[in-house]
Amino acid sequence: MGTSARFKKHIWGYLFIVPAAVIFILFLWMPIVKGFVYSFYQVDFVKGNTFVGLDNFRTVLHDQDVWTAVKNTLYYMLLCLLIGFWVPIVFSIAISELKRFQGFVRVAAYLPNVIPVVVLYGLWRWMYDPVGPINATIAQAGFEPISFMTDTKWSMISLVFMETWQQFGAAMLIYLAAVLSIPRDLYEAAEIDGAGVWNRIRHITLPFIRNLVILLLILQLIATSQGFQSQFAMLDGGPNNATLTYALLIVKYAFTRLDYGAASALGVLMFLVLGGLAVLQHRLSSREVN
Repeated sequence: MGTSARFKKHIWGYLFIVPAAVIFILFLWMPIVKGFVYSFYQVDFVKGNTFVGLDNFRTVLHDQDVWTAVKNTLYYMLLCLLIGFWVPIVFSIAISELKRFQGFVRVAAYLPNVIPVVVLYGLWRWMYDPVGPINATIAQAGFEPISFMTDTKWSMISLVFMETWQQFGAAMLIYLAAVLSIPRDLYEAAEIDGAGVWNRIRHITLPFIRNLVILLLILQLIATSQGFQSQFAMLDGGPNNATLTYALLIVKYAFTRLDYGAASALGVLMFLVLGGLAVLQHRLSSREVN
C-alpha cells in the first residue's frame, strides 16, 4: 500500500488529531520558542524589541538573587527528598500489609490531595499561626513556640511538611498498585521459610518496585525544581528571601520587574537543565519497559 493510500485510509484519524495538535503547538511549543527568542532581546511591547545578544544571560548570572534562588531551590528539593519522598513508599507498604480496612485507609490517605489549594493554604496558615494548634501543643509540652512563617530556618521546612501532607496520597496509590501486583506466592513462601516482615520487604518488595522508585524520584526532582506556588501564595519568597525559589524569581522578573528578556533567559536555563532530567527519565523508562 502506497503512502497516498495509507493517508486516505487514516484521514479521519488525522483529522481528529489536528485540534489537539494545534492547541499543543499554540499553547506549549510556541511559548517555548518565543521564550528562546525573547531571551536575546530587551522586550518592550510598546516601543518594540531590541536585540541584546547574551546580555540577558549576563544580567541574570550576575544577579545575587538568582544564586539565592538556585540555593533555595536545591534546598527545597533536598527537603522534599528527605521529608516527603519516602512517606508514600512507607505508607504503600504498610497498607499492603493490612488485613482489614485497607480500602478506608487508601481513601483517607488520598483525601488531602483533593483539597483546593486556597482552602489548604488557609488551613495551614492557621495551623502555623503563633497561637495556632501546633504551637499550642508545643507550648503545652513545655517548649518555646516556633515562628514557622517568619523564621528563615523554619519557613521552607514548614512549606515542605504542608506539601507532603497534601500530595503524598497520589504517589502512595502508584506505589501501592505496584506492591499489590507482586505475586503473593513469594510472600507466602517467605513466611513458610520464617522470614519476618522486614525481610519480606527488603528481599521481595523493594527489589520489585526499585525501577518505579527511580522513575518517581526523577519526576519528583523535575517537579520540585519548578516549585513556586506555595512559596508565592504563603510567603511571597520571604522571609528575607528564604523561600525565593528559581521559578518564583522568574515570575518576579516578568511580572514585578517587567524584564521579560531576563525572565526568558532564566526560563531557557531552567529548560536546558530540566530537559537533561527529562532525557534521563525517558532512558530509565525505556529500560524498565525492556
